[in-house]
Amino acid sequence: MVIRSVLPLLGFVWLANVAPAETSRPNLVFVLTDDHRRDFLGCYGNTAIETPHLDALAADGVLFENASVTSAICTPSRASYFLGQYERRHGVNFNSGTAMSMRAWAGSFPVLLREAGYFTGYVGKNHVAIGAHGYDTGLIEQSFDYWYGAHGHLHFYPKETHDVFRAAQSDTQVEVLTEGASVFLDRDADYLEGTAAFVDQRPEDQPFLLMVAFNLPHGASTSRMELRPEDDALYRTAYRDRLDTLPIPSTYVERAEIDEPKLPPDVAHVEFRQHGYDWVDQEASLRERVVRHYQTVTGIDRFLGRLRDVLREQGVADNTVIVFASDHGLLFGEHGLGGKALNYEPCLAIPMIVHDPRQPAERRGRREPALVQSIDVAPTLLDLADVTPPESMQGSSLQPLLEGDPSGWRTHAFSENLWSTYFGNPRCESVRGQRWKYIRYFANDRELYKDFDLSTVYLNNELNATNYRRWLTSSLRGESPDYEELFDLEADPDETTNLTSAPEHADVLDAMRRRCLAMAREAKGDLDAPPATVPLQFGSAGK
Repeated sequence: MVIRSVLPLLGFVWLANVAPAETSRPNLVFVLTDDHRRDFLGCYGNTAIETPHLDALAADGVLFENASVTSAICTPSRASYFLGQYERRHGVNFNSGTAMSMRAWAGSFPVLLREAGYFTGYVGKNHVAIGAHGYDTGLIEQSFDYWYGAHGHLHFYPKETHDVFRAAQSDTQVEVLTEGASVFLDRDADYLEGTAAFVDQRPEDQPFLLMVAFNLPHGASTSRMELRPEDDALYRTAYRDRLDTLPIPSTYVERAEIDEPKLPPDVAHVEFRQHGYDWVDQEASLRERVVRHYQTVTGIDRFLGRLRDVLREQGVADNTVIVFASDHGLLFGEHGLGGKALNYEPCLAIPMIVHDPRQPAERRGRREPALVQSIDVAPTLLDLADVTPPESMQGSSLQPLLEGDPSGWRTHAFSENLWSTYFGNPRCESVRGQRWKYIRYFANDRELYKDFDLSTVYLNNELNATNYRRWLTSSLRGESPDYEELFDLEADPDETTNLTSAPEHADVLDAMRRRCLAMAREAKGDLDAPPATVPLQFGSAGK
């Protein structure tokens, strides 16, 4: 086995010698899905979808009922998972004009676990640019002992867009990534030799970290499903006999039937943000997308079953912790809306399951209501490996909750959206407790773009970076929101009734406003401290 040094790229002292080989610490598997709504799993109450393996994982682990992300869009959310930080701290998004710096990446959980002696592998989608040349920097590939991944969207048939997968026997994404994960686990490195960027055989006497990141059920992949004759029957026929009866959101509204938009038109420019999500506009196209999401989630479930089989075959299942989560959810036409990035529950809410076979039986099979978030995964993985999380991480280890002790856990969860351009979403910040949820919006200042060619403005890194840097702190320096919402989630889980004008809830509104501002300030920290990012060279980090 060869341990590759990234010393020349990082430019500072790197731990040259890993910890002594041992197997007492648990192996770690982190499975991350994409655009995966919480309610698209059987164990979260969906009786129409078939996810027996994930349901079994939850039944033998801990299911988090109120897990959420801190940023409901791919790149900032994935950066938050890596670093255990809010976006306002790490400063990476599609409109930030920046990439994560090498210094910041050095504090990510994969790097820290590798330093601590873990053999590390990555399979699937990477959507976080690192270094000034983004995906072309090559740092993330060199940060793993085993790399079978690709940057940006994998699409449904990944061999057609990414050479790294060309030796796979399968054609469809879930099955290609299943092969890559199996090679890592069963130590058959020769199978992919010469195709994967970095392939080392997993040592039997060293704990491992395996991260598997799907680009499903994201629309970049589900929209490209072709129902080819050679595709597995799952992706051709499953659920289609129930196309007209599968559940859709109770608040679904076809676009033509919207009487009053959910958000004021001068706050959310729906005519732009619906681009790419116009399949929510008619019920027929919505139902087709529901079928494709169900099919691919069932495919991921089948992957999970195969993963656990291989772990048992290799004799490591009893010492391997599995964490399952998603980068965010997705609107399926609730209130006539599609897409992500807004801070409504369908966007923020995610499935999260942790299976630790070392825990006693009485601690497993539980449903935990605590408000856990995506930033908690990194410190949890480090904690499980007996690695002290760095001070840069803002999340908290889930270990106390896994051990049945919720005392001292956060009472409120903060989320944000800073992806805002002429065509994009309004900036928004939200805070929620077990009952109340508050969202505040900041409309796009479209005058900022008046002197630019709108056909290419989203590619203008300098313009976007200038605006983004200001937005990191503008709401913390006294900027007034353009719109606010207050919801009673106990009485109104679908967020249908805005209570900001209800006099009987004035005290609650005031308290949630203050808490939201306080948590946003805590997320940013020092208002004058720039995030650990570097200017991104144009074109080096695709979307």
